[in-house]
Amino acid sequence: MAREQRKLAAIVAADVVGYSRLMGRDETGTLARLREHRKKRLEPALARYGGRLVKLTGDGALVEFASAVDALSAAIEFQQAVADTNQTRPETECILFRVGLHLGDLIVDGDDLYGDGVNIAARLQAEAQPGGIIISRAVREAVEGRVKAKLHALGELALKNIERPIRAFRVEWAAVDWPSLTDAPGQQAEPAMPSTPPLPLPDKPSIAVLPFQNMSGDPEQEYFADGMVEEIITALSRNRWLFVIARNSTFTYKGHAVDVKQVGRALGVRYVLEGSVRKAGSHVRITGQLIESETGTHLWAERFDGSLEDIFELQDRVANSVAGVIEPTVQSAEIRRSAQRPTNDLTAYDLYLRALALRFSWERNAIFRALELLEQAIERDPRYGRALVEAAACHFDAHQNGWSENPGESRRKGMEFARRAIEAAAEDSFVLCRAASVLGYFGEEIDVAIAMLDRGLELDPSSHIGWRWSGWLRLWTGQADLAIKHFETSLRLNPREQNANPLMAIGVAHFMARRFDEARVMLCQSLQEKPSWVPTYRFLASCYAHMGRLDEAKETVKRLRTLTNVVVPKAEHWRNAEHRELYLSGLRLAAGEET
Repeated sequence: MAREQRKLAAIVAADVVGYSRLMGRDETGTLARLREHRKKRLEPALARYGGRLVKLTGDGALVEFASAVDALSAAIEFQQAVADTNQTRPETECILFRVGLHLGDLIVDGDDLYGDGVNIAARLQAEAQPGGIIISRAVREAVEGRVKAKLHALGELALKNIERPIRAFRVEWAAVDWPSLTDAPGQQAEPAMPSTPPLPLPDKPSIAVLPFQNMSGDPEQEYFADGMVEEIITALSRNRWLFVIARNSTFTYKGHAVDVKQVGRALGVRYVLEGSVRKAGSHVRITGQLIESETGTHLWAERFDGSLEDIFELQDRVANSVAGVIEPTVQSAEIRRSAQRPTNDLTAYDLYLRALALRFSWERNAIFRALELLEQAIERDPRYGRALVEAAACHFDAHQNGWSENPGESRRKGMEFARRAIEAAAEDSFVLCRAASVLGYFGEEIDVAIAMLDRGLELDPSSHIGWRWSGWLRLWTGQADLAIKHFETSLRLNPREQNANPLMAIGVAHFMARRFDEARVMLCQSLQEKPSWVPTYRFLASCYAHMGRLDEAKETVKRLRTLTNVVVPKAEHWRNAEHRELYLSGLRLAAGEET
């Protein structure tokens, strides 16, 4: 079953006030005026701010924006244009709208959107005054200080069919700040162009971290906000996969309202991170959002709460958390961007990105296709460290799943690619950590592999991938509880991890610690996410066998045989003899083999 598609977006719900009453009084005139508002006020607002009309709902509309700032700006301009029009008409011909805004995770189904985010926007709309706008706290945190409007707290609203209360805000604006849109349908204001020519984008993902806004009203907190940004820039700069703009360039924007698209052009970056800091007593809240500068699309947003009692520990924690989650977020965006390029214009980098998209599928044929693309990338650039180490990882995957027709050849090539990757990119944390896992699996001295991985984590302590593979290497040496700590650190750094199946990793660690009930639950949940991953079935079958549930163990092996010819592997990478025998004895029992 394919994973449902999701996206982070600002959603606007608008609805006519008293629609049934208006229709009952003047059906033809109401429809005519409603169409006029859509054509002359709504459509120009959408065109001006990049909104997409998801659907019309009879007397209302659902609209999607990539940016919360654009969404609120469009909503205000629309409401102001309607208000200005109503001033020139008799009261009996006036139409008023209510508008609700929310920024959240949405389910994508073709051109339509569903989910909690849509429902919250619709329920907020119902709470708005005629001609008014209500926004959620998520929108408020994204737009405050960036839109000419006042936001008045309404407290936590209990909305129909929404389980949790939603903190909401009423929007107030001055008409003089929002002149009416032109009646020319679809006409857009000319965008302000940067005063200098746009800089070319570098040949790897590029990001600028803008100064965070100090929202506390306390000038003494400026140092904390600035220090927070410096820590994030430092953490991101450890990742050699990213091109990070220096602090001196980004701080020229301090104290100014900025257009993210112009920042992207002026600094020559594809991604912009912005945020704010708010202090209340000894507590502080830090918010951040990552935006694709070309389109204004929000890729990620999060908030962090902490205490100023240990200010430097808080800065470190937030900086590492932000750095940890930005790498996979940017990587996913780069993969999507590469998929849109014509196939006759592929660079080594594009080939690498397309291979990653296949690698993350966890499917046999996709792994081998990814290897083909990586070999093409390496042919174009023989010292492409990340392509080399991902090729090594493909041989790792093929070997451990029993998919390789020649396991010895997979081992040899995997180790060769891993060593070439280290030679080409010895200061790249990702390369060191991933190469260490491949070499440790294929038989390198385990202490050497762990030392190499620890060196990778020294270079980038916020590497969620490094902590994940550190967990596996510790698990292979018999340190199950330490492995769980490292897996959990990886998850804290990237809580939305979808490509590494962390449930399987933690489940195996519980299995080795003989916590079979906990292991079974996590392994079963893991298979719901990655239903074709052979090692998970092996451990689940062994777990069932040790629990005395032989019928379920044999049923698991039956499924396992449809995925691989290797039911009971050699498992030589499990260096702890007791753990290896625990694993294999249960698997042999489940498979009906003699122990």
